[in-house]
Amino acid sequence: MDRKAKTILQKSFWSASGWKGTYGPFSGEEFDYAKSKGVMFDPLTITHDELVEKLRVLHSGSVTREKVAAAFLHSLSTRKVHLRSALSSWVLTSELPAHEFAQPPAEQPRYSSCAACDARHLMSDQQYNAVDLNVLNFERVKWGGIRLNKLLYCWLDLELFSREEEVEAAPQDLRILQDMAEAVKLCGSMDGARKLEKHWKDIFPSNRHERDVVMEIWGYAGILVPQEEPRQGRGGDNDFNAVANWRGEDGYSKERLNVLFGL
Repeated sequence: MDRKAKTILQKSFWSASGWKGTYGPFSGEEFDYAKSKGVMFDPLTITHDELVEKLRVLHSGSVTREKVAAAFLHSLSTRKVHLRSALSSWVLTSELPAHEFAQPPAEQPRYSSCAACDARHLMSDQQYNAVDLNVLNFERVKWGGIRLNKLLYCWLDLELFSREEEVEAAPQDLRILQDMAEAVKLCGSMDGARKLEKHWKDIFPSNRHERDVVMEIWGYAGILVPQEEPRQGRGGDNDFNAVANWRGEDGYSKERLNVLFGL
């Protein structure tokens, strides 16, 4: 990623005191430069059906399980956080069938009124009018993504990932992954995601927000899966989505780690 373009993107949304109060619409020489490097974008108007087709093209082309897994691993030691969410974006959309919006409609929608998207925990709309992709890419570059299960984000994430140079995971990355999995076992049966985040603190270079995103990625990738049955202490006041109801007794899926990483 071009360093100057990345800086322009970040300062468009973030200052020393945090989120800027207002941002966009974007124009001018710096925006044009960042846009020429594929880091910032003009507003996008697109339909759900067009996004689904674009995702299917990406999955049939250069975006593979092996590449997103290698990129996730590579990011652990290098702290290239923008490479991480391709893993969850790939898992969420890899088996998404060709379909039109809400054909059929979701009977009891949790994420989308489109049944095919809802079944895969994807949030989707029928039409996207002049949407700002820049804030999505900023969140991707800053923390590794925030709106991970939005259909629009999954497409943008995988589209940008397809333009990245292919990377390889080092042995130390696999060791980090193994240590992360082992740390799950340190959680008490009713410990939530915040406790796991603390166990990860010294395992790989990151801040709390980045570790939160990695847990969410693991959740959407099927590695950290909450039980479906209600239980005492479930939920709570937090900013998590995929792992909001995860508890230590749920552990992690060895099968998914093996499928995705060969661990």
